[in-house]
Amino acid sequence: MGAAASPPVSRGRVSQLLRQFRLLVAPYWRSERKWRIRAATAWLVLLTMAQVGLAIWISYWNRELFDALEERSLSDLARQTLTFVLIFVLTMAVTAAHLHIKRWVQLDWRKWMTSQLLDRWMAHAHLYRLNYSSADHDNPDGRIAEDVRIATDMAITLAHSLLFSLLILGSFVDILLEVSGTAPVPGTSFAVPGFMVAMAFVYAGVGTVLGLMLGRPLIRSTNVLQAVEANFRFGLARAREHSEPVAMMRGERFERRAADQQFADVGRGWNLQTLAYLGIVSFSTGYGTLLPVFPILIAAPQYIGGAMSLGLLMQAAQAFQRLTSALSWPVDNLGDLARCRASIDRIVALYEDLDALERRGWENDASGERIRVIHSHHPELRISGLRLESPSGQVLLEDFELHVRRGERILITGDPALTISLFKAVAGLWPWGRGEISLPEGRDMMFLPQRPFLPEGTLRAVLSYPQRATRYSDAALHRALECAGISWLAPRLDESEDWSRSLSLRAQQRLGIARLFLQQPGWVFIEEATDAFDLKDEVCTMEMLHHELPSTTLLNISLHNGLFHFYDRKLVLTRQREPAARAREAAALPEA
Repeated sequence: MGAAASPPVSRGRVSQLLRQFRLLVAPYWRSERKWRIRAATAWLVLLTMAQVGLAIWISYWNRELFDALEERSLSDLARQTLTFVLIFVLTMAVTAAHLHIKRWVQLDWRKWMTSQLLDRWMAHAHLYRLNYSSADHDNPDGRIAEDVRIATDMAITLAHSLLFSLLILGSFVDILLEVSGTAPVPGTSFAVPGFMVAMAFVYAGVGTVLGLMLGRPLIRSTNVLQAVEANFRFGLARAREHSEPVAMMRGERFERRAADQQFADVGRGWNLQTLAYLGIVSFSTGYGTLLPVFPILIAAPQYIGGAMSLGLLMQAAQAFQRLTSALSWPVDNLGDLARCRASIDRIVALYEDLDALERRGWENDASGERIRVIHSHHPELRISGLRLESPSGQVLLEDFELHVRRGERILITGDPALTISLFKAVAGLWPWGRGEISLPEGRDMMFLPQRPFLPEGTLRAVLSYPQRATRYSDAALHRALECAGISWLAPRLDESEDWSRSLSLRAQQRLGIARLFLQQPGWVFIEEATDAFDLKDEVCTMEMLHHELPSTTLLNISLHNGLFHFYDRKLVLTRQREPAARAREAAALPEA
């Protein structure tokens, strides 16, 4: 992803730029805040024009100052000093106003783009599903947090500097034509009017061509470095998130080696970018060092010959520098262009990956088939013609049919690979296979995984998740904790802690069960969410579920025996030696 060089603009490159503009800029420009955005943009343009106007004014002030010095006139020097004070105050005011509005637009655009990506990434299970997409989408969190910041900041900064350079170019060409005069061509009768303009274009043209050639590898090296930096951050964050099991298994040495390997990639990316920078930085340094001297040297013969005053000479030199700097915009901003381009490419790739998920859903790359999960008006769960496959294509379950009426209690047991795959397929998280799963319409449905997710925050917020903490009363929260057998946590409802670390696995699973008692869904799918309980505790939990949620449909994946009498049906999934699996139903058995 990302171009390796800066080739000439082609039809494909123009098409790519237009697509990126359509994805990142046009929707923001047409968003609900469009009038504020357009007004801020108009102010930015006007203030940029004011900056150019001040630059022109300082050019003529510079000419009059040196003329006053050449004439040794104290009165003219005093007048120019007062003029400079006015220019100084106006420059500070215009620069401050421009900076304030520019940073508002940068933050507003970043906020809008971040919101758009988060809405897509955290909807329809894309957060999970993107991990199994075959597209280039490494570290979507880093792209949203870092690449969006780089793209919005630099795109607006580069757009402002480009507009400023174009306005300077148009303005100082006229000034340089006016002040540089006509230079004779040695040995001929010809004279070149405004010769310094031609020299400025030659100087900037040679600098631009050489700069682009020397900076050709920079885009690829910058893109590589950003990717490996993101991988390094992700690896460290992953080690931090799983610090407890890592420490218990004495896996620090393994994680340390992994971090060393990832940082070695960072080092290689850094060295690759360093090599890319060496040529362009060395050239830019020489180019910039020569720039203030070169115009004085080529205009000095006219000054010595009396065709120019000292003020005209200095104005011509300054105009030459301004004009050349404007023409050198691509070289001067090559590094920022590379970073901005790399970030934009990564953001667009993420946009397109999420779009592909929304358009195609879970599509099997080999056969084009997938498991369809739909919502119907029927008050029952229907699974028709379901074929479950592993990600590698191995058939796990073939031609599976299941109808579950509201209020039924079904125990699912058997091969763990089959039971967990079925659980994820019903949840819409398992794309591999084919068939249709029809869920009852509505959101009155809860999936309880083996280890519940406990977000950071107060215990009240954790227990209410994914609903708002203010939705439930203290009495309801206390009752849910009591039913789940963890009433000892009730005094800590308003404490904030990392509950996934401070609570044991059994307490975490009880907290997940407490959510059922609190939110009282109509349909519950449980995936071994009581496997840390002993048989007595599990029996008590099932009795409480029957008592508190008598009309709730329950599908429970459990490997424990002794609970059969709590269910209407038992579904056994077993795998044979053949690729297909066998599913059979057994009647509820008496308690062992």
